[in-house]
Amino acid sequence: MNLASVCSFDVAALEERLEHASNPLDRLGLIDQLSSYYIFANVQRSRQLLNEQERILLRHPQEDYLSRFYIHRAILENQAYQYGLADLYFQKAIRLIEDNGDAGIQAETYIDYTGTCINNKRMDEASSYLEKARRLLRIYPNPKLEARITCREGFVQLHYSNFSRAIELLLEADRQIMAIRDEPLEIKDYYFLVLIHSGLGNIHERNDDLDSSVKAYLRAASTAESLGLWNRMSWMYLNIGNGYVSMGKYSQAAAFFTKAVKLHEDFHPVSKASAYANLGFCSLMRKNYPKALQLLEKAEAILDQVEDPTYKNYALIESWRGLVYARLGEVEKAETHFLEAVTWARIEDDYKRLSSVFQDMAAFYAEQNDYRRAYEYQVLHSQHAARYNQEVNLRKRTELEYKYEAEQKQQEAEMLRLQATRLQMKALRAQMNPHFIFNALNSIQHYITSYETDSASKYLAMFAKLMRQSLDYSDLEIISLDKEVEFLRDYLLINQKLRFNNGLQYEVVVEEEIEEDIFGVPTMIVQPYVENAIEHGLRTKSEGMIRLRFSLYDENTLLCVVEDNGIGRENARKFQQQDPKFHKHLSRGTSITEQRLQLLAQSKKRPGLRENDRYERRKRLPLRYPRGDQDSYHGSPS
Repeated sequence: MNLASVCSFDVAALEERLEHASNPLDRLGLIDQLSSYYIFANVQRSRQLLNEQERILLRHPQEDYLSRFYIHRAILENQAYQYGLADLYFQKAIRLIEDNGDAGIQAETYIDYTGTCINNKRMDEASSYLEKARRLLRIYPNPKLEARITCREGFVQLHYSNFSRAIELLLEADRQIMAIRDEPLEIKDYYFLVLIHSGLGNIHERNDDLDSSVKAYLRAASTAESLGLWNRMSWMYLNIGNGYVSMGKYSQAAAFFTKAVKLHEDFHPVSKASAYANLGFCSLMRKNYPKALQLLEKAEAILDQVEDPTYKNYALIESWRGLVYARLGEVEKAETHFLEAVTWARIEDDYKRLSSVFQDMAAFYAEQNDYRRAYEYQVLHSQHAARYNQEVNLRKRTELEYKYEAEQKQQEAEMLRLQATRLQMKALRAQMNPHFIFNALNSIQHYITSYETDSASKYLAMFAKLMRQSLDYSDLEIISLDKEVEFLRDYLLINQKLRFNNGLQYEVVVEEEIEEDIFGVPTMIVQPYVENAIEHGLRTKSEGMIRLRFSLYDENTLLCVVEDNGIGRENARKFQQQDPKFHKHLSRGTSITEQRLQLLAQSKKRPGLRENDRYERRKRLPLRYPRGDQDSYHGSPS
C-alpha cells in the first residue's frame, strides 16, 4: 500500500469516527488529527473543522488543544494566502507554547512561523526565528526539524537571490529528509519536500535553465498529487505551464493550465485568472483566435472580482488581445487594446511590459506599412528596455548588498560562536581542578588498599560518570537545566564523600515553577563558582555548607544563588598569599567562564556578568533564558 492510500484510509476512518462522535472532547481530538492533514490538503474542509474546534474550545477550554488550534489556524491562513491573519495566530500560539510547550513544539512552531515571515517579506525576523529553533535543537536534536530549518534557510537565500547558496541548502534539506530512517515521514515532511522542489524550480527558472525548472516543478507536483496536497497546486501547474510556454511547447503548457483552472481545492482567484489568460495565449500561438479571446475574457472577469488586482495582469491580457486582433487584421481593435495595455502598464511603471507592448506595436505598424509609427514605437521599445535594464541592475545591486550584509552577519555570529566554543573547551579542561581529581582518586585508592571493594567500586563508578558527563557536554554550547543540576549534584556528592569525608553538607533546590527540561544554560556554567566556593572558602573548614538555589527572577530570567559558610573572600586571599601552594594556584575556571559569558552576551548585544560580593560570601549568578529562546543574558538584579 503506498503512502497516498494510507493517508486516504486514515482520513476516511477519522472522518467516520467524527461523524458518530457526540462528546465534545472526543470531537476536539479527532478534529485536531484531521486538521493536521487538511491544512495542507483542503483549505475549505480545514476551515470548517477549525471553526467547530474554536466553538468547542470556547465552551470547554483545553490549553493543549488551544495552542494546537492556533498553530493549525495559522498554517491554514498561510496556505489560504491570508498572511496577516496567519501572523496573528502564530503570535498567539508562540505566547502559549513559550509558557507551557516543550522544546520540540517550540522549535517546530518557530520553523512554521518563518514561512509566514518569508511570505510577508520579513527576512530578518525569519532568520531570527530559525536561529531560535536551531538553538533549541542543539539541546534536543530532531532530524526532521533540522531538515525543515535547512529548507527555510534556503528560501531566505532565494529571496536575496543568492541562488548558489539557496540550491545548496535546498538539496541538503532534501538529503536530510530522505536520510530519515528511524521513524516514518509525516504529511508535513512531504509538504516540505514539495516546497524544496518548488524552490529549486524557481531558482532554475530565474537562471533561465527551463528544462531543469520544469523537471523540479514536475517532481514537486507529483509528490503533492500522490498525497492529495492540493493547496497551492494551481501555482505549481502555472509554473510548469509557463516553463513549457518559454520552450515553445504550447500543447504541454495548455494541459497544465487546464489542470489549474479545473482545480477546486485552491481558490486563489489570481492563479485561476492567470491560468485562463495563459490558456488564451496558447490558443493565440496555435492560431485559434476565437478561443483565445474567449479565454482572455474569462481571465479578465475573474480579475474584476479581486479586491486589489495587479494591474500588470490587465496589461498582459490587453497586450495579448491586441496581438489576436492584429492577427485577425482588425486594425482599430488591435490599436485600442495595445494602448489599453500601455495604460495599465504605466500605472505600475512596468517597464518590462511597456517595452514588450511597444515592440509588438512596432511590428504591427510595420506590417501595416506605417513605418513612421513603427519607428516611433521601436524607439519607445528601446527606451523602456533600457529603463528596465537599469531597474534590473539596481535590483541586482540591492540584492548583492542584502547578500553581503546577510553573509557578514552570519560570519560575525559564526566567529562569536567559535570563540565561545574555544573558550568553552578551555573552561572544561580547567574546571576539573587538579586538587579535586587527585583527592578523589587518592580516596578511591584508599578504599581499594583497605579492601573496601564495594565503596571503591561505588565511588569509582560515580567518578567515571562525572568524567563522562564532562566529556559528553564538551561538544555542547547549551544543556538543559536538569542536566546541569544533575552534574552539580554528582560533583558535590563526590566532594562530600571522597574529599571532605562527609564533612561537607550541600543542598540544591530548584523551585517547582521552573521546568528544568525547558530552560537551557551554557554548559557547566555554575560548576566553576561552586568549585571556587569549595576551594577558597571551605578548604580550611572541617564542616562546610554549600547551598544552590535556582529560582525565577522574573518571567524570562533564571536566578542561581551560590552560598557557602566559608571564611570569606578577604580571608581566603590572605590565606592564599601565606600558602605557597595556593600562591601558585590560579582560579582559571571562573575567569574563563566569565569570558564565555561575555562572548555569549556580546553575540546578542546584552549585558555581561556582574557579581555582587557580600560579606558572608554570597554569589548571585543570574542566568537569563527567555522561554523558548536559549540565548544567554547575564546581568545581576538591582
